[in-house]
Amino acid sequence: MRVFVTGATGFIGSAIVRELIENGHQVLGLARSDTAAASVAAAGADVHRGALDDLDSLRSGAVAADGVIHTAFIHDFSDFARATQTDLSAIETIGAALEGTDKPFVIASGILMLAFLVPAGRLATEEDVADIGSPIPRIASENTAIALAKRGVRSSVVRLPPSVHGEGDHGFVPTLINIARARGVSAYPGDGANRWPAVHRLDAARLFRLALEKAAAGSVLHAVADEGVPVREIAGVIGQRLGVPVTALPVEEADEHFSFLGRFFSIDSFASSALTQQRLGWRPAQPTLLVDLDHDYYFKNEV
Repeated sequence: MRVFVTGATGFIGSAIVRELIENGHQVLGLARSDTAAASVAAAGADVHRGALDDLDSLRSGAVAADGVIHTAFIHDFSDFARATQTDLSAIETIGAALEGTDKPFVIASGILMLAFLVPAGRLATEEDVADIGSPIPRIASENTAIALAKRGVRSSVVRLPPSVHGEGDHGFVPTLINIARARGVSAYPGDGANRWPAVHRLDAARLFRLALEKAAAGSVLHAVADEGVPVREIAGVIGQRLGVPVTALPVEEADEHFSFLGRFFSIDSFASSALTQQRLGWRPAQPTLLVDLDHDYYFKNEV
């Protein structure tokens, strides 16, 4: 297939581009700058100039392709409402361009939001879907994508854990490392028993390819390898590698200590990918989060 990929130069998107090309697909990668365009071309993909808020560029990219993988997202937690609206507009635009074609359209979403949907202490599954109109962030994007299945689009949603790890990671875990380095202590909120699911970026990339190739219309999939890693264990590896104390922190002090990350690091979220593995034959094969976190590349430099 010729696949239009948004977020093609990102941490996850670049791995998806490589996964697609290595498995015989052609890639058209969205690029908003000359630097991004050079990166897309260097990966062996064709360049499509545009941006996530340039709806005409998204429309033309979708029309020119046999399928679309949408991973781009504006990670601006100071204005998350705007970021989610931009994401929703992009999905609506691409979906309209694909309507009636039966082409695959795979979007990225997040598992962490399920903590606000699933009863406390229950494992979240692919069958947990919020009602239309739910105020939970990114739910509107998910429901819009799922609804495209009734409009002649083979749409699917891949929910990503809060930690998608691997060399080059610049997400939540490197931020935790930098906070521990700056403060001289690796802290965790409360008793640290709250959990985070996780997946290696290469395993996630393979799932996006499988979803493109064979996911049923309206599918919800979970890119989960670790169902739930206690955050105190994450803090423990960070403290050991940095040679700083590992300390419990009152939950009410999490926002002050971790800044914007405090609200996320305090959430208990654990999830299964059993249905995804059963439906698509996907099996995580890369190192788990704690094994990967013990590599030197996480501790060489601040990000």
